[in-house]
Amino acid sequence: MRLLIVEDEKRLALSLARGLTAEGFAVDVVHDGLEGLHRAGEDAYDLVVLDIMLPGLNGYRVCAALRAAGNDVPILMLTAKDGEYDEAEGLDTGADDYLTKPFSYVVLVARVKALLRRRGRAGAASPVLRAGGLTVDTATRRVHHGEEEVVLTAKEFAVLEQLALRPGEVVGKPEILEHVWDFAYDGDPNIVEVYVSALRRKLGPSAIQTVRGAGYRLADR
Repeated sequence: MRLLIVEDEKRLALSLARGLTAEGFAVDVVHDGLEGLHRAGEDAYDLVVLDIMLPGLNGYRVCAALRAAGNDVPILMLTAKDGEYDEAEGLDTGADDYLTKPFSYVVLVARVKALLRRRGRAGAASPVLRAGGLTVDTATRRVHHGEEEVVLTAKEFAVLEQLALRPGEVVGKPEILEHVWDFAYDGDPNIVEVYVSALRRKLGPSAIQTVRGAGYRLADR
């Protein structure tokens, strides 16, 4: 597994590189956004650890440029900033997860491994999922309701993908949390309800059913 760290704090970048190398990863490090964008676009990486506050080009713009070019490499964003709007901006540009400094190294490793596991599961499955009039393309991360495309944020897509993998079946909130936010997430578990509500606004109120005490179910017809 090849990882790219894009981090301008050189001591932190070196520490992360040493730790992740000890975990068995091959790790490259760059210290500015322009170089990070170039390396991530030119070389085949399994995951990018991307700081937001970077010289040359900030992490938001690096992430957005990679996604616009069709690069679906998993991206774990790091930032000294905190707050819902910062997280939302990072995720809306296409990041897969978000970690606020200072963070536990153990948590970072757990999130890296969780993102790689999710990528492995997605790669093994059919890239196009269909249920309830929806077409969910896991390769391009695009969703269509009938003939109309529905624009989703990165996290909205990830939640929908978990439901679309098992149409008609109940998927529990803890399972969604583990697969979309990973098991190290220590925020409000009701965040799942927030994203399900957002999906209902975009897909229709009956697209996702709540099974009280059990979880959520995507309509399969």
